[in-house]
Amino acid sequence: MANVSGIIKSIQDIMRKDAGVDGDAQRIGQLVWMFFLKILDDQEQSLITLAAVQGEDYNSPIPDHLRWCNWAANPEGKTGEKLLEFINNDLFPTLKNLRSEGVEKGRATVIRNVFEDAFNYMKSGTLIRQAINKLNEISFNHSEDRHSFGDVYEQILRGLQGAGNAGEFYTPRAVTQFMVEMVDPKLNETVLDPACGTGGFLTHAIDHKEGHYLEKPSDIDVLQQSVFGIEKKALPHLLATTNMMLHGIEVPTNIRHQNTLNKPLRDYKKKDQVDIILSNPPFGGMEEDGIEKNFGTFQTRETADLFLVLIMRLLKDAGRAAVVLPDGTLFGEGIKTRIKEKLLTECNLHTIVRLPNGVFNPYTGIKTNLLFFTKGEPTKDVWYYEHPYPEGYKSYSKTKPMRIEEFGPEKAWWHNREENEQAWKVSFEEIKAGGFNLDIDNPHNADEGPGDPVELLATFQANKAKMQDTQNSLKSMLAAAIGASDQGK
Repeated sequence: MANVSGIIKSIQDIMRKDAGVDGDAQRIGQLVWMFFLKILDDQEQSLITLAAVQGEDYNSPIPDHLRWCNWAANPEGKTGEKLLEFINNDLFPTLKNLRSEGVEKGRATVIRNVFEDAFNYMKSGTLIRQAINKLNEISFNHSEDRHSFGDVYEQILRGLQGAGNAGEFYTPRAVTQFMVEMVDPKLNETVLDPACGTGGFLTHAIDHKEGHYLEKPSDIDVLQQSVFGIEKKALPHLLATTNMMLHGIEVPTNIRHQNTLNKPLRDYKKKDQVDIILSNPPFGGMEEDGIEKNFGTFQTRETADLFLVLIMRLLKDAGRAAVVLPDGTLFGEGIKTRIKEKLLTECNLHTIVRLPNGVFNPYTGIKTNLLFFTKGEPTKDVWYYEHPYPEGYKSYSKTKPMRIEEFGPEKAWWHNREENEQAWKVSFEEIKAGGFNLDIDNPHNADEGPGDPVELLATFQANKAKMQDTQNSLKSMLAAAIGASDQGK
């Protein structure tokens, strides 16, 4: 078994030497198109072997000279300027426009969609050859290497948190796993993430179905056709497609590269509806001009609000959803109020898990909530569960992320609900009377008030003294600077 983690680190170190790769996001993009072609080639080698056993031929949609095995596998193959010219002028242009017919049409579509907005950022063909040779030490047909790479890939996705805006595409693994477990997607239930990012919710749904409901070989085909994702940005779409292949989805044509919000709400019909939606839609951002007009009476530029309306539309009757939403959705007024009224009257919003600060650090410190609801029946009561920090924690960080074990109390409480220090219930009537404000504090928390007056006064006086000292220091520095200037005249 290869040292997968060490190999990936070596490749990243090689890329850091290249003048064309600028920052984490570009390095990840460069890594992943290489991963994709290597994974695809290993997959095709298995298909060739299987076809031969069955007395058949396997035809790749990729022209022979562009298949990984024919230009990348040989460590003494193309390098330097020849390799760079081959990648930029032959490989990329061909794959961006790849077409095929028959059984390989789907695979060709996946490849074309992946490379549509992919780039080769590296400028040194010699360094590209070094990176490729390291990657060839991994075999994605060996279960041990594939499993190890899955863990490394998860680390790469976490690395997106430090890659500027790319961090918005990553949801902590513990959160996605908990949401999937509570929704419990069955084998034949269709699962959609309309803003799938890197595919975290979908891969956990695949793992859940495999672990709980896969019983016979034919179930694999059902599973393969039951998971759907849509992502509008190129890098996370590439990551999601590769992620699906790592999780056994051989031809992930159901991962589409488009903006779900571009389509008018009225144009989504029953055929577009699914059994389950799991999502962490982008929040805090604004959509492009005109998108809001697709949403009729619910026009807003806030992305999270538009996705919540869309999710309600895309669920079948009795369909289930688990969605990550910011605090702003819970307490917001205006359009937000009307969206929440629609949610509570058309769906059973049975649970809101309130997460503490820092779950999405370092990308954002915004407090978030997990909303669980079922379409087709009105809400009677909303159960709240306030998720506490683990003992000894004051926040989460990159080195101290949220762990799935922390959700143990929620899981134990889920099917046997009683009020306790972390859980409380609020009726629909109370919420309606409050103007559909869902930002309801835990009534079991003691109201500590502003604090002890004597301590507050002492703190105020200390801060005032520090401020006076700072002002005096600034005055002294300014006087000295003026004096030095006068002497120099």
